[in-house]
Amino acid sequence: MPKIDELDMKIMSELVKDASISVPRLSKKINVNASVVYSRIKRLIKLGLIKKYTIIVNEEMLGYNVRAVTGINMDSKMRDNIISGLMKIPEVREIAEVTGRFDILITLTAKTLDEIHHIVSDKIGRLDGVQRTETFIEMKRTIKEPTFSEVVLPLVTK
Repeated sequence: MPKIDELDMKIMSELVKDASISVPRLSKKINVNASVVYSRIKRLIKLGLIKKYTIIVNEEMLGYNVRAVTGINMDSKMRDNIISGLMKIPEVREIAEVTGRFDILITLTAKTLDEIHHIVSDKIGRLDGVQRTETFIEMKRTIKEPTFSEVVLPLVTK
């Protein structure tokens, strides 16, 4: 694990809350010179502790109101083909290879239930190696964004 100190923790904590904050505003907020904050952020990126800055698009405002999770059972010899095929489906948001009842769980977003049906039946179900699918329609979503301390502090204090 890379060496990080209290200042690194403060910087990452503030960036987790608001990644769009400017370096001058961040430096004022944590009472540290802007050039120090800038160099620390660059160092944290180089170390791989900060992977990227991103946005979260409100897909519902774009009309994507239906979300589903689909479990896939597959022929393990066709794994690469299936993953590659799933990556090409624009409505697929996440792909997770898992243990248990399914081999893969994917998250889909669409505008209607008919679109979900089309994606699962005509796109996913026809990929070579897909043996069976089972789809769960999301009725309500509550997102818990973990705080910085919930993610990082347990790792640092071990």
